[in-house]
Order: sequence, then structure tokens, then C-alpha cells
Amino acid sequence: MGQALGLIQVDQSTVAIKESFGKFDEILEPGCHFLPWCIGKQIAGYLSLRVQQLDVRCETKTKDNVFVNVVASVQYRALAEKASDAFYRLSNTREQIQSYVFDVIRASVPKMNLDDVFEQKNEIAKAVEDELEKAMSMYGYEIVQTLIVDIEPDEHVKRAMNEINAAARLRLAATEKAEAEKILQIKRAEGDAESKYLAGLGIARQRQAIVDGLRDSVLAFSENVPGTSAKDVMDMVLVTQYFDTMKEIGASSKSSSVFIPHGPGAVRDIAGQIRDGQLQASLL
Repeated sequence: MGQALGLIQVDQSTVAIKESFGKFDEILEPGCHFLPWCIGKQIAGYLSLRVQQLDVRCETKTKDNVFVNVVASVQYRALAEKASDAFYRLSNTREQIQSYVFDVIRASVPKMNLDDVFEQKNEIAKAVEDELEKAMSMYGYEIVQTLIVDIEPDEHVKRAMNEINAAARLRLAATEKAEAEKILQIKRAEGDAESKYLAGLGIARQRQAIVDGLRDSVLAFSENVPGTSAKDVMDMVLVTQYFDTMKEIGASSKSSSVFIPHGPGAVRDIAGQIRDGQLQASLL
């Protein structure tokens, strides 16, 4: 009914292209407009001013001869003040943008190795955006933003990269484990050496204490029992030590058996052997 009366409605975020006898006349803003069709006025079409998005998948090769699929997301919109250029100068806006994206990506990525492509994806996106901005501004379009949303190497390449990464991590783990074992062995050796050193000190002190005790015993016995010599006291000490040793062997719960000569004569022999050893040591 509105069109029959020459009235049209233009929706929000949209402009209408008005023609007069097939020639561009003006841009109609959102709202209601009078369009006298009887005198050759007509609407050639509508142009959305909303931001649109185009995802472009581009296959290319890196400098180290790896084929990758680079996915670029381009956000663009038509400019109201250049709506006539956006409507008339391009027949297919999306294909035009896609061509420029292909051109920039295939010019940039082959100069980089695969690792650099992942690290410098923002630089690639900036190069695409700058090129599109220069090219599409003359056609009445604004490039809002360009993003590199995905970089997909070949499946075999991804598997190889994962294996390289896993091998590197395993090598690092093995190095750390070996270093830890080395530290444990060093600490264990240091602890063993310290333990043996302290045990040696203990034995030395024990023997010193035994010697001091024997000396004190000999002196005290000689002073308290007139007529005894140092030899008599040593014989008595040796006999005492001999019986203490026999008692400890007998009290042991182990099943091992020790056979030694036993009897008063054996004690005398032991005392004689000790005295002979002392005499030989003094002669040397």
C-alpha cells in the first residue's frame, strides 16, 4: 500500500540507493521517504551499515617448506557517506576482500619459518589489515579489524612437532633426574664419610679410656696392695678381661660358635703372648 502511494521505509543501520530513471540520485537515510515512482523514481537496492565478518582460509607454504592453512577473520562495514561507491563499484565485496587476503598472506608467510608464523601472527594480521584498508577505502568500505584466528599445519607436521616437544621434555626430565641422583649419592657419601669419621673418633676415645682406666687400676692396686708389681696387676687384669669375654660369648643369643682354648694354662699363655709382644715392640 505504501509503495502504491510512493512511500518507502528504510530500516535502522541501513541506507537505500535512490535512482531517477536508472541514474543514481541520492542516499536515503533510515526512516520514511516519499518516492514518486510515477516520475521515474525508484529504489535500486539497500546497503547494510552493520559490521560484517568474513572468514578466509588460505593455504600457503612457509620458508621451511611446510604447508599451512591460515584462517583470517576480517570485520568490515560500508560507510554511509560512500554508500554509492560501496553499492555500485563492487559486484561482489566478499570475493574482493578474500582476494586481497590471499595476496597478503601468500606474500608474507613464505618469508617465515613455521615457528615464526605462530609467533608473528599479529604482524601478519596487521599487514592484511593495512592492505585491505588501502584497497577497500576507495570502494566505500572500512576495515574494522583483521585477526589471524588459526594456523593449521599438516597433520603429520603437527605430530612431528609434538614428538619433538615431548622428546625435549623427556631429555630435560632425564637430566634433572640424573642431577638429583648425583646429589643424593654425594650426600650419601658425605654422610657415610662423616659417620665413619665419628665412629673412628668414638673408637679412639674408647680405647683411650680403656688405657687410662687400666693405668689407674694398676697404680691404685700397686699402692693399696704392698708387694705387688705392675706385672702381677696386668696378669690379674688379663684374667679378668678373659672371663668377661667368655661371659659375653656365653650370654649371646646368636647361634654362632667360637672355639678357643680354655683353662688356667690358656690364660697364662695369653698373658705370656701379650708380654712377649710388648717386649718385642720395646726392642724395635
